[in-house]
Amino acid sequence: MSSVQVLSLASIRALFNLRSLYLITYGWLLGMSIWVTFIGGTIALRTLPRHQFGTLQHRTFPIYFMISIAMSSGLLALWSRAHPTVLTEITNPALADVAQAYALGTVTIMHLINHFVVGPLTSKTMFQRHKQEKEEGKAYNEPGISDAMKSLNSTFSMLHGVSSFANLFALMALLFHGLWLGNFGSGL
Repeated sequence: MSSVQVLSLASIRALFNLRSLYLITYGWLLGMSIWVTFIGGTIALRTLPRHQFGTLQHRTFPIYFMISIAMSSGLLALWSRAHPTVLTEITNPALADVAQAYALGTVTIMHLINHFVVGPLTSKTMFQRHKQEKEEGKAYNEPGISDAMKSLNSTFSMLHGVSSFANLFALMALLFHGLWLGNFGSGL
């Protein structure tokens, strides 16, 4: 049976602590990741013309990845601070605290790769494809496109797949961490 809490200025002030910050940051990161991955992009794809959709994604993803990098790095730092075995046993992912640090590190690394490598290459290829479409007077998927367009299509598809995989892998790592938090708490 839970105890009855009385709201007071002191009890409200006590809400502002590292445990609360951790959970709010995690919730924000998970919610943002789900929105960007499954909802916002799908709505934009169905609503906007393809070139406008590409430009929107080009502007949105760097912000999404930077916020994700900052939040997942912060969560990893707080987790490592609260669980000293992470630093002393970092090579032992069978330890639960270390496995959770790996999950948070995975989110950070996947979004670093997307932000600094795959994302810029994908955008560059997308804009090259837009330019090639103008030069040929054909959409990228019309019959009779040039070999240059076929090459750009292949490169874009590969990069988009890598980016999507990295983002989905990061989301799975976040879900794993959330399941852990729900069952065992943050330990902060």
